[in-house]
Parts: sequence; C-alpha cells; structure tokens
Amino acid sequence: MMPLTLANQGEENIIRRIGGSPEVKKHLENLGFVVGGNVTVITSLGGNVIVNVKESRIAISSEMAMKIMI
Repeated sequence: MMPLTLANQGEENIIRRIGGSPEVKKHLENLGFVVGGNVTVITSLGGNVIVNVKESRIAISSEMAMKIMI
C-alpha cells in the first residue's frame, strides 16, 4: 500500500484505504473516492494532484492525496 501521491501517471489503481478525520473521509467520499473504487492520476502540478475518479476529473491537494492509500 502507498499514498496516491506516489502513483504513476496514467496508471489505474484501486483505492485500498482512506485516512484522516471523519470529516475528511466524508468529503473524499462525496468526491467519489471510495474503498474499492478505481482512481487514475492524470498529472501533479504545484502541490496539486489531478485524478480521474468515477468518470470525473478532480483536483485535490497533495495533503489530501496522501490520505488516499492505493
């Protein structure tokens, strides 16, 4: 298991665990980050990570991406 920030660009990964406070977990879940779901890193720019999750492109901070384990 490793944080999403270490994923290779363009490689599809499965979300294994989501860390953080209950509020953070709920926020990420509302964005589509759920355990067992697929996530693909599109690019990382200036401390932000752009990912494809559930047919949507979402930009999250590196801090948030560190809480998503793949």
